[in-house]
Amino acid sequence: MTGATPFSRIKRSTLGDDVYETLRSAVLEHTLAPGHRVNIDALARDLEVSPTPVREALARLESDGLVRKRALAGYTVSPLLTRAEFTDLFDMRLLLECNAAHRAAEHATDPQRDELSQEAARIIEGGDDHAWHAAFTTHDARLHHLVAQASASPLLLDAITRLHAHLHLHRRHFPYEHTAITHQEHRDLAKAITDGDADRAGKAMRRHLTRARDRHLVAFTE
Repeated sequence: MTGATPFSRIKRSTLGDDVYETLRSAVLEHTLAPGHRVNIDALARDLEVSPTPVREALARLESDGLVRKRALAGYTVSPLLTRAEFTDLFDMRLLLECNAAHRAAEHATDPQRDELSQEAARIIEGGDDHAWHAAFTTHDARLHHLVAQASASPLLLDAITRLHAHLHLHRRHFPYEHTAITHQEHRDLAKAITDGDADRAGKAMRRHLTRARDRHLVAFTE
């Protein structure tokens, strides 16, 4: 990378997290494009940091599935989901997350219900597309994480977390025009869980995931 840096200046007080969030956003927005070979020293110069926090951030991104590391070759940005991988991802989400929502309605603690309701009530305002995309992706992932956490099943939570579904989907296609619908589906899901209605919660999650699959499917048909 030469010339003007595409990255914003890093805050020194939270260096490690800031480098990670900056590189994560760069992958989501394709500033670091799929298949791009990552040059640690060049990134460190662009971000005006030492190579150490860049290496740490890349290790976290590898755990997220956003970059891949090969012996003697270093890191490259992971490719986008294929159609087959997309289908498989949603099949897994339907199996895992509908069960998690059903269990959450039965097992969630009062603080968990409150936290889920508050997250579902959040509205991510539009504005700069890059910042909005990152903020909405974080919100979306957090809400689903809270549902899985409230299921009272550590194994189910771990399985859902390991999918990193929101990061991979929002890299492939971000349906800006449907975020209001997504917010409403989140509210319906949270309401069913906080009401303790397990059947309604499971159905709300299935409806949300099925519609989300249709919204993202456009990336493979355009």
